[in-house]
Amino acid sequence: MAGTLSFGLSLRDTSLVILFFNLVCCIQTAYIGMLGPKTGMRQIIQARYSFGLYSVAIITVLNLIAITGFTLIAVILGGQTLSAVSDGKMTIKVGIVLTGLIGLFVSFCGYRALHLFNNYSWFITFICIVVAVGCGGKHLDNPVPVEPASSSTILTFGCLIVGFMLPFNGIVSDFAVYYVPNAPAKRIFWYVYAGIAIPTILLQTLGAAIGAAVPKVASWNSGYENYSAGGVLEAMLRPAGGFGKFLAVLIAFSLIGNVGASMYSISLNFQATFTYAARVPRGVYSIITTVIMIAVGIKIADSFFDSLENFLGIVSYWPGVFGMIVTIEHLYFRKGDASTYDAAIWRDGRKLPVGIAAISTGILAFGIIIPCMNTLWFVGPIGKITGDIGFEVGIVVACIMYIPLRKLEISISGHL
Repeated sequence: MAGTLSFGLSLRDTSLVILFFNLVCCIQTAYIGMLGPKTGMRQIIQARYSFGLYSVAIITVLNLIAITGFTLIAVILGGQTLSAVSDGKMTIKVGIVLTGLIGLFVSFCGYRALHLFNNYSWFITFICIVVAVGCGGKHLDNPVPVEPASSSTILTFGCLIVGFMLPFNGIVSDFAVYYVPNAPAKRIFWYVYAGIAIPTILLQTLGAAIGAAVPKVASWNSGYENYSAGGVLEAMLRPAGGFGKFLAVLIAFSLIGNVGASMYSISLNFQATFTYAARVPRGVYSIITTVIMIAVGIKIADSFFDSLENFLGIVSYWPGVFGMIVTIEHLYFRKGDASTYDAAIWRDGRKLPVGIAAISTGILAFGIIIPCMNTLWFVGPIGKITGDIGFEVGIVVACIMYIPLRKLEISISGHL
């Protein structure tokens, strides 16, 4: 909804930006996902073979911020929808608490339960969305007229799409690792690529169409003002009466699968930060994260879309640089050979890479990214003219700098 509702782009322009940026971004994520089953390592452990045992802690912290932020978005959306369905009898705060606690419970059930839940819940959610479109579809072909889009606006909105997609780089192997090691790499790539790209493009495009119609449909606009995105969804389903409310509740609870899966990765990331952190049970990290999310969610729920845009603007830069470093490490220095990821040294700081090359590349990339940013909270001198091109510039700098710095690191340390 942000493209049409917040950025003032036309539905056509928004849809094209969604299509292009998602199709491009998912390539990197799907490629990294192939390494999960081949190495047998989850994402942050795998990253140690580029960033080293100690420097990877910086990536872990950034990853935790990104995952927790996306989980927070899901919790807020669930709370808003439940509150809208109850006509405000259940406050958004209570809805956020309820969604967060149920998601925490689901995360305690383990990966197999999460996998089973998501295997079936997607179809139920799909039916609910189809019904919602059927109830409100007559309004979708009459969007509000807008001015022609500028290249600056398109690039800045594109950066938000990047911020939504590329953080998967930091968690994709947490789940792809469950594929069998001898599965064809191309098949894994296309499974991951299609599994992320297709539903994201379809749902974001639908959201853009809904956002374009919100100002002209009184009930949708009222729902948006009172309950943000959850209120719009409830308003779309209102013509279906009680059945529509039931479907809205199902959609709200479908987000629990996202929350539970994110909690799974969050706890793994905490344990991978430092060696001693693995001694703490994963459930403790999930509980702490849930408490923080509920508290923050209650605070920012009233300014949901501003908070969403701020968050996506923050997290859209580092995953691209991280993904490029990991990809170059695998293709150039390890010659695409998964056997070079020696599992026996996964926590041996002396035998793992030092990590200076990877971290230095990241720092240099961000030194160029900052003046190219164009976000709600900061606009750099270059980004002010061009729109947000931080993501593109960061990837180019990583490509240029990592190879010579890593070669220097190898020559000094004497090993990969």
